[in-house]
Amino acid sequence: MANDKYVLASDTIEAMPGSEKTHFLNGNARRREKSLSDATDLEELVFNIVEVAPGDESTEHHLHYHEEECLYVLEGEATARVGSVSHVVKAGDFVGYRKGGLAHSLKNTGQGPLKCIAVSQRRNHDVSDYPRLGKRLFRNRNLTWNLVDLAVIDRPFGAKT
Repeated sequence: MANDKYVLASDTIEAMPGSEKTHFLNGNARRREKSLSDATDLEELVFNIVEVAPGDESTEHHLHYHEEECLYVLEGEATARVGSVSHVVKAGDFVGYRKGGLAHSLKNTGQGPLKCIAVSQRRNHDVSDYPRLGKRLFRNRNLTWNLVDLAVIDRPFGAKT
């Protein structure tokens, strides 16, 4: 039977335990996330409430070629790195990451927990680069992910023939 939840009351969201996540390429990228999109069976959007402890990162520095992401800071302070530029972000700030844009990451540089809303697309496939690690990830729904070294790709940055 399909999920019949369309509305999540604030007390239901507050009571959700969330999931502890550690990025598979960065052991310091630890977060707790509550997936409101999964709770309501959304198929094409990811909508998470994310909490990151002081000193932790939310993810490994990366970029997507086919998916967009954005975040809205609810509380706390962090450093959003976009390309090689760092930006201090705090409650009320918004960050948009374009597909094919600059690599990005977020680190809690505040004294308390960082809490934000993270929204992204959930496409059937995506390609992501991890420039600090020299890696590219090929992800396709229902298939094994493939992580390769950028150095072994003939045209590593999307050059057209």
